Amino acid sequence: MTSLPLTIRHELPVDAPAIERLHERAFGPGRFARTAFRLREGVAPDPALTFAAHVGTFLVGSIRLTPVSVGGHKALMLGPLTVDPAFEGRRIGAALMNKSIEAAREADHELILLVGDAPYYARFGFTVIPPGQLVLPGPADPARFLALELIEGVLAQRRGVVTAIR
Repeated sequence: MTSLPLTIRHELPVDAPAIERLHERAFGPGRFARTAFRLREGVAPDPALTFAAHVGTFLVGSIRLTPVSVGGHKALMLGPLTVDPAFEGRRIGAALMNKSIEAAREADHELILLVGDAPYYARFGFTVIPPGQLVLPGPADPARFLALELIEGVLAQRRGVVTAIR
């Protein structure tokens, strides 16, 4: 059996329809009501921080980082991280995470936020944000509101509402 290598590259405009289909398969129509989705709605992700994973010519994963403001300071909102269900368990999500975090560090960003599964994201350095320190513009489980400091100590300096940068 032939094994095709995983390729990760910047997302291209031509990837958009396949990524949207991937989001639909992975998250279903309920994704539109989620706070993280609503926060990113109508805001373009940073093209330097969006990546697509391919096995051969087949798009199997995607990750996006979108600029947000945290109490007047710039940050990034991760999401969605999506892997085609048929390719789960092959460390594609981890490869996308590592690529996006590395790119954000290289671009001198300070903080990445996300709403997600704390045990999964802890391996990349994400921690739960202390309740009430940062506020999302909608409901979210506080145990799933996570941050990764790209500069040590920056989270302690941030307070306030997380808003989209339009």
